[in-house]
Amino acid sequence: MFRSSSIRTLQKMISSISQYSAKPKYLFQLSSSYSLRSQSTIFSSIQFIKKLRETTGAPIVECKKAMLADGVDGDYTKAIEWLRKSGSATAVSKLAGRETYEGLVGIAISTVPDDDTDSVRDVGSIVRVVSETDFASRSPSFLNLVKIVADGAIILRYSGMSDTSLSKSSIVKIDNLLGTSVGNKTVKDVLDETILAIRENLHIVSATTLVASGSNAILAGYVHGKMDSTALAGSAASIVELVPTKESSGKMSKEEICGIGKKLAMHIVAAKPKYLSPLHVPTAILDKEKEILIDQMVDSGKSSEILDRIVSGRLQKFFEQVCLTEQAHLVEEGNPKISKMMNKLGLEVARFESSFIP
Repeated sequence: MFRSSSIRTLQKMISSISQYSAKPKYLFQLSSSYSLRSQSTIFSSIQFIKKLRETTGAPIVECKKAMLADGVDGDYTKAIEWLRKSGSATAVSKLAGRETYEGLVGIAISTVPDDDTDSVRDVGSIVRVVSETDFASRSPSFLNLVKIVADGAIILRYSGMSDTSLSKSSIVKIDNLLGTSVGNKTVKDVLDETILAIRENLHIVSATTLVASGSNAILAGYVHGKMDSTALAGSAASIVELVPTKESSGKMSKEEICGIGKKLAMHIVAAKPKYLSPLHVPTAILDKEKEILIDQMVDSGKSSEILDRIVSGRLQKFFEQVCLTEQAHLVEEGNPKISKMMNKLGLEVARFESSFIP
């Protein structure tokens, strides 16, 4: 049996518990209400940051900064603008100067109206964009950047901003290219957004455009080591222009000429010719090569006539190394000489451009 003092102690404990448990009901409801409001705010913030990251590709930390930045006030459009201005500028300044050893070469080929003939002619571009790592250059964001740069080069060339005539290859000025609009953004906008998303130093190294010399001329291209089957970007690329001769004009379809051109572009990527033909080798280069060859035989004791014949023969070997028309076609069966093969097909190689990631 319990003593009377023990019973009184137990009664006090029960009374104390009852008093305490009567109050928390209200306190709990208050606390719960506050917690639910806090959780709702946190959830909205998370959704805001998530959407911002999905749209811009910017890191979560930068998205959070954009959400809390002065003047944004929870406005999604203003947050994107803040990222483009403040976030991109910060990323560019921090990453500038880092070495860029990787990247992609991209091409684009399209048709534009030809006012002179009331028809259309082919126009193409070949660009090189570099990154710090191979991992970055394989990302969808970088592939999209290369495509925008290649498209922008064509838009810039056709807009008449280029300094050279349409019938020649033209090296595009990068500053002009950055200011070119592709869709609702400039090339610089896309470049800055990609830098913000990837967090690497990225820049456009070169851009060249070609416009077919006439409505019957065909531009064909090839990309080696494509990162994506749907993207015209890889580790190397080439574009070549083929023009049917008067005798063969109309005998081959555009698709057939494109097929021939693509194989020739493949050869260019593999063989890496520097010039179109011996006529296109700069005089200074040719004179230097002759000088080297003569110096090699100066003590041979041979007559000048024999030396001239030897030099001519060795120059032909030099042309085979550096001139496209003098090379053996590496892709066609039997490896025919390209100039002879094109003559037989009734096609003229007007020019080519190529680019490589070292």
